[in-house]
Amino acid sequence: MKFLLVFDFDHTIIDENSDTWIVKCAPERKLPNGLRNSYQPGHWTDYMGRVFVYLGDNGVKEDEMKRTMTTIPFTTGMIDLLGFIGENKELFDCIIVSDSNTVFIDWILKAADLHKVFDEVFTNPAAFSSTGYLTVQHFHAHHCAKCPKNLCKRKVLKEFLDKQLERGVSYTQIVYIGDGGNDLCPVMFLKKNDIAMPRQGYTLEKKISQLAQSLSPVQCSVLVWSSAIDIMSYLKLLIKE
Repeated sequence: MKFLLVFDFDHTIIDENSDTWIVKCAPERKLPNGLRNSYQPGHWTDYMGRVFVYLGDNGVKEDEMKRTMTTIPFTTGMIDLLGFIGENKELFDCIIVSDSNTVFIDWILKAADLHKVFDEVFTNPAAFSSTGYLTVQHFHAHHCAKCPKNLCKRKVLKEFLDKQLERGVSYTQIVYIGDGGNDLCPVMFLKKNDIAMPRQGYTLEKKISQLAQSLSPVQCSVLVWSSAIDIMSYLKLLIKE
């Protein structure tokens, strides 16, 4: 009787996008047009690499970045939800699959003392170079045409489940909590007994309902949330059953 909770990070655990929040550290809190316009769809991580170079070139140091990142607000009710999960770790395994990066997620979770809630974090590896610049790499290579170049969340989820099975761990139900377009691929991998929890009014919810309208709905159940308290209510029901 164990449940797997899979969380996205940006606009799910935190109420902002960590990658766009870092722009507050830039001169005049904005990026030059040339840099902003250099983004190509599917290549966000490469674009963020250029943003970090720009910040480094402008003398933005690690401690300033860290101070800025740890001011990001959590989504309403999220601190309570993660506290609840932490108190029930014997029932829940909990992972993050995110297109942010290891440095940002680590800073934010540790500052709020929430890092112990999560068993594993799958995100783009980042580190500060010897010259003090933040660098970021692709999480992995994959062949999924639907996902951004650097990360297919379905592949991450599938590999995690396979590894757990080898250790003798299987899950009664997977609960996938996210908001973005790149969460659709893993949601389509979920089975009938699993549940997708898209955030109300965000891309994932819209994409799931478009699929239903085109008569190719996702296999799993769908429960929309607007506050993390909605998620907590569902999990409380789950463990009562």
